[in-house]
Amino acid sequence: MQALVFYQHGGLDEVKVTDVPEPEPAADEVLLRIHAAAFNRLDLWVLAGWPSLKLPLPHIMGSDGAGRIAALGANVTGWQVGDRAAVNPTFSCGRCSFCQRGQDNLCDQFAIYGEHRPGFMAEYAVIPARNLQPLPESVSYATAAAASLVYVTAWHSLIERGRFQAGEDILIIGAGGGVNTATIQIARLAGAKTIYVVGSDEAKLAQARDLGADVTINRQEEDWGKFMFKATHRRGVDVVVDNVGAATYSSSLRALKKGGRLLTVGNTSGPKFEFDNRYIFGKHLEIIGSTMGPMTAYAKVMELLFSGRLQPIIDTIYPLAEAPTALHRLQNGDVRGKLVVEP
Repeated sequence: MQALVFYQHGGLDEVKVTDVPEPEPAADEVLLRIHAAAFNRLDLWVLAGWPSLKLPLPHIMGSDGAGRIAALGANVTGWQVGDRAAVNPTFSCGRCSFCQRGQDNLCDQFAIYGEHRPGFMAEYAVIPARNLQPLPESVSYATAAAASLVYVTAWHSLIERGRFQAGEDILIIGAGGGVNTATIQIARLAGAKTIYVVGSDEAKLAQARDLGADVTINRQEEDWGKFMFKATHRRGVDVVVDNVGAATYSSSLRALKKGGRLLTVGNTSGPKFEFDNRYIFGKHLEIIGSTMGPMTAYAKVMELLFSGRLQPIIDTIYPLAEAPTALHRLQNGDVRGKLVVEP
């Protein structure tokens, strides 16, 4: 089968579309014919690699996927060949104490497809049947693939970990990323009072307003920290979503009101930084981190997607042969929405 792979860590020149063996499903797995897969910035980080990441090579890229069942493992029930399915992109053992408590994103064997395990940029993939969610005929494969990783991440961070409530104010640092655009929609759906979004691109800020942002700040033209100080009458906001990290954390902490929460699922500008601890204890602040979300969160947010209450933004759909072109665009940052590949 054809797949987008790399044979060693490095830059985009290591990536190519080539033939690899078609996988066979284990007893509790299905073989999924992939109809759509989607990129995340995670794909670039996995390609670059880090010391603790030990992958069997070649590695198939892509954490998001959706498709139709092509074959069933011996123990799989409740599914039939030909069924359409969306895919929860996380692996968990189903047996450890965390899994038994419904906290499978804390599983001792937790992994993400496309990061720790072979991904979905291929004609076929194998996946545990428990990771599948029935995909209605009214929802396209591309829509399901574009939503899976970023929407479950945003939902778990904002609603389940961050305890976001109707009537609260929120500041989102970054206008164009997948998790941030999902967070704007989820915050609006949850009844946010005011949604502030910081960005550096007027087109991305316009898109943020279309998605539900009330106030947008172009950081190229204005000091967003001072803007928030004035806009909130020196009080600050209830929640800041900051997945940028080193470049913005100090300003994000200052933008919080007393008792506020800073939510993070990433650090695109760097993982190590300094901040003034007096903000933490003096203002009774919380810093709340999370990764992905449990299967229950995935099921909830995808049902909202299937009902049309949430809608992922798709920039462009590519054939598998042009997946390297999409990766170049992702690296260059010339993206407003998800880049989807249809094998």
